Amino acid sequence: MEIKQLITFKMAAENLNFTQTAKLLNFAQSSVTAQIKGLESEVGKPLFERLGKRLILTEAGHQFKAYAEKMIRLSEEAKLIVHGGEEQTGTLLIGAQESQCTYRLPPILKEFKTQFPKVKLVFKPAHSDEMAREHLEAGLLDVAFIMDTCKSGDSLKIKPLIKEELLIVASSSHPLLEKSAVFPEDLEHETILLTETGCSYRTIFEDFFRSAGVYPLNKIEFGSIEAIKQCVIAGLGIALLPKMAVETDLKMGRMKEIGWENTTAPIYTQIAWHKDKWMTPPLEAFIELTCNTFKNYN
Repeated sequence: MEIKQLITFKMAAENLNFTQTAKLLNFAQSSVTAQIKGLESEVGKPLFERLGKRLILTEAGHQFKAYAEKMIRLSEEAKLIVHGGEEQTGTLLIGAQESQCTYRLPPILKEFKTQFPKVKLVFKPAHSDEMAREHLEAGLLDVAFIMDTCKSGDSLKIKPLIKEELLIVASSSHPLLEKSAVFPEDLEHETILLTETGCSYRTIFEDFFRSAGVYPLNKIEFGSIEAIKQCVIAGLGIALLPKMAVETDLKMGRMKEIGWENTTAPIYTQIAWHKDKWMTPPLEAFIELTCNTFKNYN
C-alpha cells in the first residue's frame, strides 16, 4: 500500500464523501474510488459501505484508520530525519479541552508558529482526560493537555504544569451568595450545569454531592464551557468551573463565586506524551515552550 492511498483513505474516512475527498486532494473521483478499492483488495475487507446515499466506515475501516494515521505520521517523521537541516515541516496533533484552547494556549501557539511557521498544528478535542490518555497510547495524538489529579501512566510521560483552582459560580443576584459557604444540601434543589461525562471537574462536583448523599435532580449537560457560563450569567443554574475560565466574568461582575469547601485531591493542568514517541524538533520545542510559558502563570 502506498502513502498516497493512505492519505486518500484518511481524508475519505473523515469526510465520508468521495466527491469532497477528490476535490480536497485535487484528484478525479474515479482516482479516489480506485485507490480505496486497491486498499480494500490489499486489506481483504471492505473499508466503506453505502447505506442509501450515506457512506460509512465499516468496523474494519475504523480499525484501519488508526493504523493509516500512524503510517502517515511515520512517513512524515522519516522525511524530517532526512531533511533535518532544512526548515522544519510536518504536523503536530494536539489534544486539549476547550478551556485550555481558549484561555491558556493562544500565546504558546503564537510563539510556536513564529519558530516553526511551516509546521501544521491540528487540535483534537479531548472531552475527557481518559480519552486523551487513550488517544496518546494509541498514537492518535502527539501530545495532550490533561486536567486531572496527578497520576502516573505506564506508557505516558506526564508533566504537571499548574495547579488549577475550581470555583462554584452563580448569577450575580443568586440568593446563595448571602451564605459564607455552601454545602451539598444547600444545592440539592438548584439546577446544576455540568460539562461532559469524564471531565475531571465534573467528577469532582459529582463527588462533592455523592459524599453527602445528595443527588440533585435538576441537571443540564453541555459540551461547551462558554455555553455554561452564559447560562450561569442568565440565572439558569450554578456550575463548577476552573478559575481561568471565569476570572474575567467575576471581575466584570457578570457572575459571582459561591464559597465551598473542596476536600478532594487537587487537580493540575498537565502535558503528556507517549514515552516511546519519537521526539521531533518541533514536538520537543512545543513541550519546552509550553513548560516555560506555564511557569509565568504560577
